Amino acid sequence: MTKTTDFIPQEYTQKLTEKGSFQWSAPSNIALVKYWGKKENQIPANPSISFTLNNCKTITKLEFEPKKSTSKDFAFDLFLDGKPKEDFKPKMQKFFERIEVYLPFLKDYHFTISTENTFPHSSGIASSASGMGAMAVNFMSIEKLFNPEMTEEYFWQKASFLARLGSGSACRSIKGSVVVWGETESIENSSDLFGVEFLETIHPNFQNYQDTILLVDKGEKVVSSTVGHELMHNHPFAQQRFEQAHDNLARMKQILTDGNLQKFVELVESEALTLHAMMMTSMPYFILMKPNTLEIINKIWKYRQQTDIQVCFTLDAGANVHILYPNNSKDKVLQFIKNELIVYCQNQQYICDEIGIGSFKLN
Repeated sequence: MTKTTDFIPQEYTQKLTEKGSFQWSAPSNIALVKYWGKKENQIPANPSISFTLNNCKTITKLEFEPKKSTSKDFAFDLFLDGKPKEDFKPKMQKFFERIEVYLPFLKDYHFTISTENTFPHSSGIASSASGMGAMAVNFMSIEKLFNPEMTEEYFWQKASFLARLGSGSACRSIKGSVVVWGETESIENSSDLFGVEFLETIHPNFQNYQDTILLVDKGEKVVSSTVGHELMHNHPFAQQRFEQAHDNLARMKQILTDGNLQKFVELVESEALTLHAMMMTSMPYFILMKPNTLEIINKIWKYRQQTDIQVCFTLDAGANVHILYPNNSKDKVLQFIKNELIVYCQNQQYICDEIGIGSFKLN
């Protein structure tokens, strides 16, 4: 079984004195079975499974050069869309501190981080997942220069491990179209330390699965996900919820291999509402859904009943609605979205996405 110490490198075989750069793209992801609540060191309180997205991604270029000074601090500049982004720096500083023991070269270099998202920032799409995912694969590319014998398996596993230390769900944005994070009986080799690819054969019903994201509210959340996770510690229903997530993940494994769309719809919507129920029953309690979120949900239920098209919704920790549906229903569902749902979106904005394959290196 993999331990955290397995990711602390022994002596590197190569010295690196040159400057250089890498550029990677990493996607966002949407959880089908939700993770809510965590232990120390970004360990999830329950397992989760997600679809990796294709179009909503972060592209990050990481330039590095040996430091001229003997300073023992981390040295980095951070740019978002070409402009300095000072308010991101504390989060990045914390990330460097958490991963330093696993990447001992970090204090020897000055890094320039240039990042951009293909989706609007603060649109309620998990940019921390794609952003930290992109940082992790860039750092692993540098480590591979120090250790050229590194195996591909180790590269991807450690990238997911590092990404998790930046943002929990980022470990599900590294590799694979369906990813499981968190140790659970039903998934072989599952781990709390990193995400693992779902290796069962996925039924054709779920290939090219579509996700259209309705941007209901692009403002800052009233309660951050970090605070929300903390509130699970003394939550009256926490234990039952954690057990339910294990059961639901086992059920989702069966659904994805059998191709039962009706059961998929029921489980995904139930999980989304359970996530928000945990927020509404924590102390202090809070609601992240907006009136328009509920309007959209009701419209989806009505449309599904009238047409028998297996379209469903899921929610992250926010007001926006992800509409999931099979590729063969795409034209009809998009027409429904344009006719009936965009009126509930901020500035009528929505993003069309689909299942992707994870992060990749750009030339």
